Amino acid sequence: MDKTFEYRIYPNASQQELLQKTFGCCRWVYNKVLSMRQEEYATGGKTKGINSYITLIPQWKRSEAPWLSEVDSMALQQSLRDLDKAYKNFFRSPGKVGFPRFKSKHASRKSYRTNNITIVDGKHIKLPKLGLVKARISRPIEGRILSATVKHVASGKYYVTVCCTDVPASQMPQGPVKVMGIDAGVHDLMVRSDGVKVANPKSLAKAERKLAREQRRLSRKQKGSANRAKQRRKLALVYEKVANRRKDVIHKATTSAVCESQAVAVEDLNVRGMQGNRRLAKAVSDASMGAVLRQLEYKCTWYGRGFVKVDRFYPSSKTRGCCGAVYDGLTLAMREWSCPECGCIHDRDLNAACNIAREGKRILEGTAGHAGTGAKAPTLVEQA
Repeated sequence: MDKTFEYRIYPNASQQELLQKTFGCCRWVYNKVLSMRQEEYATGGKTKGINSYITLIPQWKRSEAPWLSEVDSMALQQSLRDLDKAYKNFFRSPGKVGFPRFKSKHASRKSYRTNNITIVDGKHIKLPKLGLVKARISRPIEGRILSATVKHVASGKYYVTVCCTDVPASQMPQGPVKVMGIDAGVHDLMVRSDGVKVANPKSLAKAERKLAREQRRLSRKQKGSANRAKQRRKLALVYEKVANRRKDVIHKATTSAVCESQAVAVEDLNVRGMQGNRRLAKAVSDASMGAVLRQLEYKCTWYGRGFVKVDRFYPSSKTRGCCGAVYDGLTLAMREWSCPECGCIHDRDLNAACNIAREGKRILEGTAGHAGTGAKAPTLVEQA
């Protein structure tokens, strides 16, 4: 399977200057070819293949843009391949993906892709044209290296993301829970059918006052000044910390759920639709329910677990776990409710998680081998 490994790099002053030149050259080549393709389409109704534009790069180096020779040539070629991919995505899904746009010099995030990188040791990585760059190699590379993406984020930090293929699957012992149902929500980030609840960190809500203060300070700075650029980095660093806290909680929770189960069942939530509700949009985005479902799916693939999505219209919260009947009187504000027939008290989210686990077990047992991840479903044992 494929995996990516992200490391932070610490380029020196001359390397940072070369990186900024590379970002600018990639942007120049991208915008030039995009303009050429638009003009060709407007005049003749057709455009040439991307390889014909890649062959023009050596000519530009000899004539109008000799400074292109200072940067990594592979990065320039990959920039045009990214443009071609953007065109293909637009024509493949015209209503969902927008037309390729020109890159801005003032973008907060800059990146380029390249090949022929080498992990030298635990503190250095070798990149084309840059040579040895100081880095923090937090974990070893697995598999065969395909490419690398060097990026510069708004907070001023530099990262390199290494894409690897032929990564062997991790072998882990089967967890004690046969099928674990997981109910993702806003009140609790995750409620598992075994009774474990992961609290929502509410990273954005806790940082809103600080974000507002830093944003006010930014609005008072003169546009184009050094102080404004410095304040932009401070504001970006606050946003980065919010995202890091959220990712840390989600990664730990999803890894624990996958390792402690043999199969995972989740509800196929319409996260984009929930974000369209103006009363829930901020809370849904802060909870990152889409990221929870995405991580559960690919981690099940990594560790050989079964994964299944329960239909979003399945009444997981309204179905009574005691007798199986559907309680239509349940409202969104009711966190606990008692069954009107047998009197059993149900926790809303825990009851939903147990129903999702029960429905997921039914789907898995009725599936010959495909469990939602492309792998054979594991042998099921009785749930603890």
